[in-house]
Amino acid sequence: MALKKASKTKIIGKFQTHKKDTGSPQVQVGITTKRIDQVTKHLKEHKKDNSARRGLLAMVAKRRKLLTYLKMNDPKQYDKLIKGLKMDK
Repeated sequence: MALKKASKTKIIGKFQTHKKDTGSPQVQVGITTKRIDQVTKHLKEHKKDNSARRGLLAMVAKRRKLLTYLKMNDPKQYDKLIKGLKMDK
């Protein structure tokens, strides 16, 4: 269930902070959010897939940690990212 290269490139382009940025917290949160959406869709169809459910919980925890880090270190970027991903605070 990995992201396709085109969609990953689109996410990176939207959230990168400079031209060669592929690993900043903003980019990682964007990619993780897209993967969370994919796994959530998968789990709606396959309700008993517990390994996917476990992976989903791990991704949500990773995203929460990245968002907490970003909120503490760069609140302006955090607010921009939340608005860009259409997430609630």
